[in-house]
Amino acid sequence: MTKSEFVDQVADRAGLSKKDAADAVDAVLETIEGALKRGSDVVFSGFGKFSVSNRSAREGRNPATGEKIQIAASRVPKFTAGAGLKKAVK
Repeated sequence: MTKSEFVDQVADRAGLSKKDAADAVDAVLETIEGALKRGSDVVFSGFGKFSVSNRSAREGRNPATGEKIQIAASRVPKFTAGAGLKKAVK
């Protein structure tokens, strides 16, 4: 499902115009992104948890040449599904 398809479904279910639904979806995504940038977790009970995970520096290999390279430490977004979502998908 693409973002535009998602917006269409939100508009239909909530009885909103597509523009209002798009604005609402954008606001939710920007709020989650802002919280993760600040290092906060975002938890939706029964749905899941968005958090930031720290990856340590490590050594990798260039697949084309086989040469060893250093991969820098980084912060990456992470999503953990909640019990309700797991049950719904199962």
